[in-house]
Amino acid sequence: MPETRYWHGFADMHGVRSNEIVFRSAEGVWIEDVAGRRYLDATAGLWYCNVGYGRRAIADAAAEQMVRLSAYSSFGAYTTEPTVRLAARLASMAPMDDAVVFFGSGGSDAIDTAAKLVRRYWDVMGRPHKRLIVSREHGYHGMHAWGTSLAGIPLNKAGYGGELVDDVAHVGWGDTDGLADLFERRGNEIAAFVGEPVTGAGGVIPPEPGYWAEVQRLCRAHDVLLVVDEVITGFGRLGVTWGSERYGIEPDLVTFAKGVTSGYVPLGGLLVGARVKAPFWDDPIPGAVFRHGYTYSGHATACAAGMANLDILEGERLVERVHELEPVLAGAVARLDAHPLVGETRAVGLTAAVELADDVLAADPAAAEKAAAAIRAQAGVLTRVLRGRALQISPAFVITEAEIDALVDGFRAGLDALAAAG
Repeated sequence: MPETRYWHGFADMHGVRSNEIVFRSAEGVWIEDVAGRRYLDATAGLWYCNVGYGRRAIADAAAEQMVRLSAYSSFGAYTTEPTVRLAARLASMAPMDDAVVFFGSGGSDAIDTAAKLVRRYWDVMGRPHKRLIVSREHGYHGMHAWGTSLAGIPLNKAGYGGELVDDVAHVGWGDTDGLADLFERRGNEIAAFVGEPVTGAGGVIPPEPGYWAEVQRLCRAHDVLLVVDEVITGFGRLGVTWGSERYGIEPDLVTFAKGVTSGYVPLGGLLVGARVKAPFWDDPIPGAVFRHGYTYSGHATACAAGMANLDILEGERLVERVHELEPVLAGAVARLDAHPLVGETRAVGLTAAVELADDVLAADPAAAEKAAAAIRAQAGVLTRVLRGRALQISPAFVITEAEIDALVDGFRAGLDALAAAG
């Protein structure tokens, strides 16, 4: 294959430039490359293909909308039929009352929108000094400027000359005492706290019992807005529609993307609750306008695809299926705990991580990347590395129990090959 001209994301192009793996077709949880090799996709792309590949209903909905009206601006008073229909549907599903929806093209857009909106909210409310946004260690919040600055994964921030956006602060992953101290010292400056219900790209780390209840209590006590990043956890990944439901979180804003279309068309957005909505929609505050938006906000074709995707999730009871498969995946993944290269496994919903042992990573910092490559080469199972130390599992919701076993057997085969290679 000739050397590529495509610059891959999160890739060392010194090696990738001559070693691309190019896919051409997929169905269910299986994907095929241009050489005809089939792989079991353990990751649903980048956590997003919830309904599985090859769904003609989504393709047909998108094609029909493209012919009728592919897209139109949603700036000012303009929009399209699928946009308002999907917004109404998502508002009715939201984990807060009286929600409205702001659309973008993905999760990074959603985080930037949330960050700008919370600052604008406090400005409109006459408290412009509340600018600081707090996030957590290990958090991933997209790769726009706001998301990069809020990130709790050091490698994603390195080399850019410090924070790209000012007025951000970080606390330890599960450290409510540290959060309480920060709120006590700087609460008058803090605009919002942002976190994922389950840390995703940081390693699939579920919260400790009571964590979110205490975070929520602190936010309310110090008048800090609570932004829940549901880009990964939304639309069923944890066995309920929203991770906020699973952990009893009552957010002010929710970011979403990925599962809203199962990745068939780029789409993301922000659910805005009654409090933040009020000065921009309801209260007669002069000049209370949120001057923000994207060219493809409310894109008609993307919204039509989103409607078809939600029809599949609901019609086939796929969120309930995740709930039923959670113990199956957890039990299968736990079989890897005894492997000499594995430190621990974690699973929640239809999401898991296989973390390599500390001594293995100390001896070879590239061990996780080598493990992912060995799993692909030995067993045809696709995974990716999280935070340099764990391997991702987040399959489509249509995966069968037999395919879960095959996935875990593939992990074992790759790990065995890596261990044998020394």
